[in-house]
Amino acid sequence: MNLGKIIDKKLDWAKYMVDEITYICKNIDKRAPGSEGEKKSCEYMAKVLKDDCGCERADVEAFKENPGSFYGWLYFTLSFVLAAIVFYFIAPIVSVILIVAGLLLAVLQFGLYFKTIDKVFPEKTGHNVTAIKKCTGETKRRIIFNGHPDAAWEWPVNYALGGVGFEGHAIIGFLGAFYYLILAVIQMVQNGMGGADISTPLGKAGLWGLIFVPFLIGLYFMVNYKIVVDGANDNLSGCYMGIALLKALKDEGIEFENTEIGVVLTGSEEAGLRGAKAWCEAHKDEFNDVPTFIYSFDTIHDPKFLMVNYRDLNATVKADKDVADLFMESANELNVQCKKGMVPPLGGSTDTSAFAQAGMRAAGITGLNHKLESYYHTRRDTYDNMDVKGLADCFAATVKVLEKFDEGAKQ
Repeated sequence: MNLGKIIDKKLDWAKYMVDEITYICKNIDKRAPGSEGEKKSCEYMAKVLKDDCGCERADVEAFKENPGSFYGWLYFTLSFVLAAIVFYFIAPIVSVILIVAGLLLAVLQFGLYFKTIDKVFPEKTGHNVTAIKKCTGETKRRIIFNGHPDAAWEWPVNYALGGVGFEGHAIIGFLGAFYYLILAVIQMVQNGMGGADISTPLGKAGLWGLIFVPFLIGLYFMVNYKIVVDGANDNLSGCYMGIALLKALKDEGIEFENTEIGVVLTGSEEAGLRGAKAWCEAHKDEFNDVPTFIYSFDTIHDPKFLMVNYRDLNATVKADKDVADLFMESANELNVQCKKGMVPPLGGSTDTSAFAQAGMRAAGITGLNHKLESYYHTRRDTYDNMDVKGLADCFAATVKVLEKFDEGAKQ
């Protein structure tokens, strides 16, 4: 089905997104993972999907989570490393054990998003939305557009110093951990289990390493839980990519005969993809009846950085190549600037990873510089700091994806 008349109005639909996002930011409580604001935003967008977008169902679904765990590992890891510095001068084997345990926890909880220490933190209730626009005939294929409604807690160093300062601070801190790990191993090899004597070269090296301590202590404050950002770009922009598309179809009176369209909003992405993981557990078997593609949109902002991510979750998870390629082909046909890329190591993840790990066919679309900019996870992520062209370009490519998918181009 030719959707050119919707593509031609891409700027109008981008402005619609900004208007809706502005309303949510101004009128709904802050949307921290597992908060009342996250729930209310889900309820609002579910109502829009039902009333304005023609969805036969728009369910708000609750799930249990422990959102404090996603950054809570920091308190354990940093405490282990600081204690290890002391033990370097007393019992280096203890130092090694503490540092290895702390770094392993960081890899599992933050690097791979495992629920390693979730139960240590208070339980809260997060919310997802599952909205479906059925086709007029037999369902032969399905496409789902995904975004996450929650917003991040602020990263104060990124707000104050930008990405270079934020990343530099974190890297220096963890270099300190590796520095003492190496020293402790050398100390055991050369001098057995005894602690490092400050009069020896290894002892003096241990004293010089104390320069890392302020950076390690500073990492306790990497996240400010008292400030929840507006999250206009990250990630109401991703939520409204699918919502705007469905509303455009309804306004134009367009229905599909064999293609079912869904919008899935998965909460608490900022707490480690907890909503997407819960959604996959609840719905995996529901959507494997026909070929189903999932596009997860996250932070659609700068048109220069529109990107299809072929790898996600710190580059450890593969996206579905056919799903990713279809977006690239669609963008190229419209001369929309779009790059092939990935969410790099230390870059975090989008909800794509949860879908892919559950065996679903998914790819992630982002519109941000992976070298952190000052609005990312800071109070600068506001409705008046959105890029209409960035939204419009991504919207146009997404509509083209739907057009090509309906033609059965990638079954």
